[in-house]
Amino acid sequence: MRDMHISPDDPLLLRIVDDLATRGWSQQNTFLPESLTLALAAECRKRAAEGELEPAAVGRGVAQEVREGIRGDRIQWLEPGQAEPCDHYLELMDSLRIALNRGLFLGLEDFECHFALYQPGAFYLKHLDRFRDDDRRMVSAVIYLNEGWQPEHGGQLRMTLKGDVEHDVQPIGGCLVVFLSGEIPHEVLPAQRDRLSLTGWFRRRGNEPF
Repeated sequence: MRDMHISPDDPLLLRIVDDLATRGWSQQNTFLPESLTLALAAECRKRAAEGELEPAAVGRGVAQEVREGIRGDRIQWLEPGQAEPCDHYLELMDSLRIALNRGLFLGLEDFECHFALYQPGAFYLKHLDRFRDDDRRMVSAVIYLNEGWQPEHGGQLRMTLKGDVEHDVQPIGGCLVVFLSGEIPHEVLPAQRDRLSLTGWFRRRGNEPF
């Protein structure tokens, strides 16, 4: 698999920057090549089969707890050097981070992400991605890893936009959705089959004292 670094001036990345500047979100239906999408999906399934994905929690710190009535996915955080497909994806996201900083002056310092597996019937109620007591998450990025996904399978990402307009994103493999973490409420609707994604956040330096 070839190196995945691309120029921050790539037209696709600049389109995402422009979308965020004008409306606060961007949807790119063919962001990843099929080979990388399939490799990431295989890696997610491998980790799930080996029992490495854990029930996701809500909240943070001492208030963090698993509440399947709010959120039902299973996750595992990515770390560099774990698997070649994951490293290629992280390289792509770093190129996007640089493009976002150049175009929007966000001061993004890093990117964190995890595999997310929603089994049939699992969902995530409407929420914002930024914690009330932590403003580091600036931009959310979700890439979908589902081959042959059809609308009847469900599992849409439903974003609530300005004017309470709802926009549904089908979780089709290779599709990337990027949005401002603290401004766009969103939810994951129940699916009829396993739903795979990589969900992540570009973060700036926090306001906590040193």
